[in-house]
Order: sequence, then C-alpha cells, then structure tokens
Amino acid sequence: MRPLLIAGLAWQDYRNDARLSACSVLALVAVIAPLLVLFGLKFGLVGSLTERLQRDPGVREVIPLGGGRFQASFIEELAQRPEVAFAIPRTRQIAATAELLLPAQGRGVTVEMLPTAAGDPLLQGVKPPAGAGQVVLSYTAAEKLGAKAGDTLQASFSRQQAGQVQWRQTPLQVSAVLPLSAFERDGLFAPLELLEAVENYRDGRAVPALGWPGEAEADQGQRVYPAFRLYARELNDVETLRQFFAERRLLVSTQAAQIAQVQSLSRNLGLVFWIIATLAVAGAVAAVAAGAVAAVERKQRELAVLRLLGFGTAALLLLVMLQALFSGLLAAALAALLYLLAEYGLNRLFMQTPGEFASHLLPMHYVYALTLVLLASTGAAALGGWRVVRIDACQGIRDV
Repeated sequence: MRPLLIAGLAWQDYRNDARLSACSVLALVAVIAPLLVLFGLKFGLVGSLTERLQRDPGVREVIPLGGGRFQASFIEELAQRPEVAFAIPRTRQIAATAELLLPAQGRGVTVEMLPTAAGDPLLQGVKPPAGAGQVVLSYTAAEKLGAKAGDTLQASFSRQQAGQVQWRQTPLQVSAVLPLSAFERDGLFAPLELLEAVENYRDGRAVPALGWPGEAEADQGQRVYPAFRLYARELNDVETLRQFFAERRLLVSTQAAQIAQVQSLSRNLGLVFWIIATLAVAGAVAAVAAGAVAAVERKQRELAVLRLLGFGTAALLLLVMLQALFSGLLAAALAALLYLLAEYGLNRLFMQTPGEFASHLLPMHYVYALTLVLLASTGAAALGGWRVVRIDACQGIRDV
C-alpha cells in the first residue's frame, strides 16, 4: 500500500502545482522534439538513400573489364560465394545481338542479348524464360515492337562467311516484359544456351539443336567465356568482391565509391546527431535536477510533515522521482505528437518518390526515446532530490 500511497500523493501534488509542472513538461519538450526531428531526418534520408541503392541492381553489379578468359567452373564457384546473389557466364558482346521482328505488327528492332536464369536481380520478380525458345523483353524493346507477353517474335542472326552474309531465323516466345525501371535499353533476356548457340553460329560453327549449318564443333574441353554477369548480395559485399578480384589481378568496375559515400554520410550524420543529443540531454538532466532541488527546497515543510508521519528518506525520494516521471511521460507524448506533425510536413515538402521519406521513425525508435526520457528524468530527479536526506522530522513538529 505504501508505494500506491506515495504515487497518489505525488500525483495530487503534481496537479496542485499545475503551472510549475507545465513549465517542466515544456522544458523537456523543447529538448526532445528537436532531437526526434533531427534523428528522423537522419534515419529517413539515409534510410531512403540506402534502400534506393539496395533496390537498384546496377549498384550491386560487378562488371569485368578487358578481355577476360573465365571458365564455367570459375563462374560457378563465384555463384556459390556468400557475397554473390547472382552470377552467370556471358558470351562476347559483339555476338550477343539479335534482329527482332513481330510479324503481326511489321515492326523490327535490334536488341542486345543478355543471359539470364532464376534469381536474376534485373528480372525483379518476373519469371525467367523456361527454355531456349522463350525470352523476356525489356520495356523499350517491347514498346518499339508493339509486343506483349505471349507474342511470338521472329529473331534473325547474321554472320559473314566466305565473303557472303548469311542469316538464320528462329521463333522466340515473349514470356514477360520487364518494367522500364528494371532495364532502360533495348534488351532481350534469354537462357545461356541460346546465346551460346548464336555465338557458335557467328563463329562459323554448326548449331544442330536449331538446324543451323556450319563447321562441326571440335571438343576443346570446358568452354571459356570473355565475361560474366555478377551481382553482390548486399551493398557491403560490393567492396568485398572488388577486393577479391583485385587480389587475383582481375580488373572490374563497381559502384563501391558511391556506396562508400552514402555510408560515410550515415556515419557523419550519426556523429553530429549524438554530439547534439549529448549536449541537449546533459542540459535537460541539469534542468530536471535543478527543478528537483528547487522543489525540495520549496516543499521542505510538507516533506518534513511526511517524515513525521513515518515516511522514510527512500519514500520521499520516490515522491520526487515520480513527479519527474510524470513530466517525462507527458513531455514524451507531446514531443512525439509534434514530431509526427513535423514528419508529415517534411515528407510532403521534400519527398516525391513513393515509399521514400525525408523524415521517418520506426515504432521501436519511439520506445527507445521514451525509455531514455524516463531514465534521464528519474535519474536527474534522484540526483537533485537527495536533499530530502537533510530534512528532519522536527521541522514538521515546529510547523504544526
């Protein structure tokens, strides 16, 4: 019963001093609300930039430079690395082009061919082609052709042999069309075996699977590829993969510098936030402690009477701490409300892309903020309220 009695007395006294209580609440709000806005800006801006980079597969792409010679086994080993999300061999770029025609529309377009398979980040959830006769078109290529999923295209491939230009055609079914954001060039995503077949044909070799004539392919062991398509699993993995290739003297192009800039911005904003937060919290603690000292001095007679009635030092200190706790709770609630208003205004003013935020906080951030406010308030009140130790019961007798 004693704790409940102390809590009731603390609340009644807190209500009686409504003006002073309101001042202490507003003093805390003046510290908490700007900190919430500052942290919301840091978390929202950096979070949006990081999420934008993470969503863009091109940022996580590792592109080999120069004429490489990569065996399929090496690329398979790359695909098994924990830092790699997707890896597939790539044929010579000069051989990876196709002339597409949609007979029903009479439209044609030249596209680049890219090998794809399950897990390709550029497909962005689109089901990969099921076989060599199926392809996924980029948005721009489909737009120029007037094609849609389910249409059958006529693909033409040319080569020059013995001074003569030769052509071969094969039908390809469009299994899906990518959104414009996934790939902004005229492209065709197909299984690797189709690109290998086209490269073999343009090198003068026969492709029995498609009935294309040419020289019989000699058994040269494992095929060697000039390049590959590789995407890191996470942003931090890009630098790890760059170092991996650098150790093997393989030149690659990455977006590691751009990723490092965003990470550096996050660290710098975090440092600025914690410096400002430390100074602000130190000032708030000092203000609450000073308020507790003033409250004890102002209510010495009442506290002495409570001691005369049997309340010990711990009970009187708890009363002072509870009143600081009330101020902390009210200040945290009011600061959260003000932050939500500021968040709404900032996001409407500065952000135009859906799903991105200029200022944003998660529910757990409010819980952390409330916990810190309550700990700081009660701790400061405990520091300032130790003056109750010097209050003697005889002061209460003299005042009766």
